Amino acid sequence: MGDPLFWHRLQFGFTVTYHYLFPQLTMGLAFIIVVLKAMGLKTGDTKYDEAARFWIRIFGISFAVGVVTGIPMEFQFGTNWAEFSRLAGGVIGQSLAMEGMFAFFLESSFLALLVWGEKKLSRKGHFGAALALWIGSWLSGYFIIVTNAFMQHPVGYTMAPGGVFQMASFWTFLLNPWAFAQYAHNMLATVVTGSFVVAAVGAFWTLKGLHPEQARLNLRTGVILGFIFSALLAFPTGDISGKMVAKYQPVSLAAMEGRFESGPYADLVMIGQPNVAQARIDNPIRVPAILSFLAYGHFSADVKGLKAFPRDQWPTSIEMLYYAYHIMVGLGTVLIAIMALGSLLLWKQRLDHTRAMLWVLMLAFPFPFIATTAGWAVAEFGRQPWLVYGLLRTAQGASPTVHSGSTIFTSLGFAGIYVVLGFLFLYLVAREVAHGPAPTGAKA
Repeated sequence: MGDPLFWHRLQFGFTVTYHYLFPQLTMGLAFIIVVLKAMGLKTGDTKYDEAARFWIRIFGISFAVGVVTGIPMEFQFGTNWAEFSRLAGGVIGQSLAMEGMFAFFLESSFLALLVWGEKKLSRKGHFGAALALWIGSWLSGYFIIVTNAFMQHPVGYTMAPGGVFQMASFWTFLLNPWAFAQYAHNMLATVVTGSFVVAAVGAFWTLKGLHPEQARLNLRTGVILGFIFSALLAFPTGDISGKMVAKYQPVSLAAMEGRFESGPYADLVMIGQPNVAQARIDNPIRVPAILSFLAYGHFSADVKGLKAFPRDQWPTSIEMLYYAYHIMVGLGTVLIAIMALGSLLLWKQRLDHTRAMLWVLMLAFPFPFIATTAGWAVAEFGRQPWLVYGLLRTAQGASPTVHSGSTIFTSLGFAGIYVVLGFLFLYLVAREVAHGPAPTGAKA
């Protein structure tokens, strides 16, 4: 049945990719709900509370499915990746425990207050609950990302006999500079995802002639926030993340760009196909010297190619890494363009009446989900062949006693459950969209 390591990686990649479809929406909506509640508190206009109430219901559905789909990943640390857990658990267990004990419970507790406590709380109290929900969900995101950041750029540890990682400095671990860059980029991406979903629902209602006031509010909110945060996603956070990769993982940068030869004035490959066997890019379209500038801040900077590194340090799937990176960057550019055009039409007061743009906004909501999935693929493919970069190889972290058949069997089970959960999620969200926002005073 093949190499067990392949199936372990495939199962974890599948489950984590599917799971993250839901937290990225909830984390983005958490911020948008705070914005809506703040506007309602500032203006006294109940339409903002109506919009927030609708998106709190969507948040709740996504949160529930996210919790269920996240549980299998926790078990895989003990089943498929027992050696990794044994060797690195003394470090990464700290942040994973904090995510579960603090952020998760904070998030779920205040979600209950938001859903069922609006009539019991004052407007300021309900806004406070929304603020706490946002803080909890974004704290949860940080603890997960600081765990991943240790795997990308390990700091704050010591190595005990037997290759066991131990915590040397908790604050060095928690304040990992890689985590700051990765966290900022990731969380802005969640707001972009939430903004596109909000704009898509507003566009749908506008095209159907439903809930006109709420449709306009959702369109305006989604387009404005989408434009601001998609631009920030490219610069400065995308730029900072790219420079971090260039500094600490130069071999990953070479693979992302399909660069085999070293040298100054490095070209940026816009389009092309990596030919690893012949160490070249086929059919390339290049922009001269731009990669040197983006990676190191000046056009004459020397950018190392893959040939400058030992073959056993190359990412194990250069083609997948290359295409994931270009999908992420390409879709990121498309997201900015869509929201820039939407903002222009909004400024000209023509957005509500431009049906072609409304169709674009309604149909474009999958793009940020695809872009963030590609972005995480870049991070994980780029880290290979390491579990902890430069210290622990992926092959060393797998469970030695779990064979391919067991992993295939459980993967099929997860796939079946996830299909059911996916259809249930789509049904519940479609029902809420069809029902529309509850008017002020109605039961949420």
